[in-house]
Amino acid sequence: MLMKRLNFLSVILALTLAACVPAASTTMIQTPPGNGSMPMNNQPNATATPGSMMSSNPEAAHMMQPITAPNVGAPGADQGGQPLDFRLEDGVKVFELTAQAVKWKLMDGVEATAYTYNGTVPGPLIRVTESDRVRVIIKNELPVPTTIHWHGVEVPNAIDGVPGMTQEPIQPGETFTYEFTAKPAGTFMYHSHYDGDIQVGAGLYAPFIIDPREPESNPPVVDKTLMISEWRISGGRTYAAMPMSGSEPNFFTINGKAFPSTETITVKKGDVVRLRLIAIGQFIHPMHLHGFSFKIVATDGHPVPEIAQLTKDTISVAPGERYDIEFVASEPGQWMLHCHILHHTTNDNVEPGGLMMVINVTE
Repeated sequence: MLMKRLNFLSVILALTLAACVPAASTTMIQTPPGNGSMPMNNQPNATATPGSMMSSNPEAAHMMQPITAPNVGAPGADQGGQPLDFRLEDGVKVFELTAQAVKWKLMDGVEATAYTYNGTVPGPLIRVTESDRVRVIIKNELPVPTTIHWHGVEVPNAIDGVPGMTQEPIQPGETFTYEFTAKPAGTFMYHSHYDGDIQVGAGLYAPFIIDPREPESNPPVVDKTLMISEWRISGGRTYAAMPMSGSEPNFFTINGKAFPSTETITVKKGDVVRLRLIAIGQFIHPMHLHGFSFKIVATDGHPVPEIAQLTKDTISVAPGERYDIEFVASEPGQWMLHCHILHHTTNDNVEPGGLMMVINVTE
């Protein structure tokens, strides 16, 4: 009798559990145009991706739209990050910027609709000396508002560039003036702080270097700034590259270019080389140097005492971080600097590409 009751209860329990489990179905993961859809068989309650949320979440829809502008122009130069000229007005160094949309070539055959400062990615290098009085006048020719944040630079709160908190957004057609005393010395950057997911990824970033008041007694022979970022190009259109399903980047750039269009740095045997690594995107990049070890001489603009300087050949640069590294080019040859997340050394999933560049050491 007891066995019959146990068998009956087992049947009831099995039927109850079966009723609680949804029927197996096929779910289609929606992605931005150009990605296609991926069937997920027998996976009930699959997590929605950004593409599938577009109809119910207006903000998500905004983030997933292609980056456009009605007045996309030609780039201001072929290479970004070039020094910006200034004029002196009553002892103040005055720099002028224009935020504008251009067609920017990541590599041969691949163009992005980029939001830029002065038509290049990165925008122009602003280089000043510690304690200089600096005035930056920006005109917004983008179809959307923007601001500038002075990343790591000690500026008055009123010009920190956070919209709705320290300033009102700079509307299309408007001009805004930032003024501050340059400090401290080090490697910094400036970038948009409005709609950052879109605008920064689309190219609104640039290097900012403050040299020390006392010049270096033995500066490196070569001093290069390398800004690392990511892009998403699909169907010939540009989308915000983000660390979320359906929005992952498929192109990766150093100073706005993907290998083999990245710059080759040529040095002589015995030269001391300084590379200022700046991560402006949304992904971590462990940058590995072939052929040489390097010392980390500064982090986030602050010098590292010699006794504390690490010797490495790979350094992970997280979003917003800056590392100044130095090495002696002791062996002739062509040596690679690249990200060691190997997918980041592809162009639209084709290797080689992306975050790779050559250090060419000559006799």
